[in-house]
Amino acid sequence: MQTKWPERMTAAQYRAMINGSGRHSKYRNKKTEVDGIQFDSKAEANRYRELMLLQQQGEIKGFGLQPSFVLMGGVRYRPDFIVCDANGHIWVEDVKGAETKEFIIKLKFWETCYPWIPLILIKGR
Repeated sequence: MQTKWPERMTAAQYRAMINGSGRHSKYRNKKTEVDGIQFDSKAEANRYRELMLLQQQGEIKGFGLQPSFVLMGGVRYRPDFIVCDANGHIWVEDVKGAETKEFIIKLKFWETCYPWIPLILIKGR
């Protein structure tokens, strides 16, 4: 069956036809739900699954989702996870497919405001 193309269409109609809904995230992340939790990307959902497994195996004591920190100038930063290992060491993780200019600035602010809490960048996969 062949698709019948209209003679004229708006840009929004074209995008909707090509992309399905016509809306997509800036970096083409696909929202994914795991355990009733909505994640912004498949990579973030996969890291959540990995952390759950590490917790079940006793390698980490626990972890939290999207902790909120205030950086210089009142800038709010919400990394994806805060993790505590079996020895009580704490760090935060941010899952990124691409390092944006905004993230690089926040990383510098982070290093100034919270030098005692490591920030680990997890490359999206």
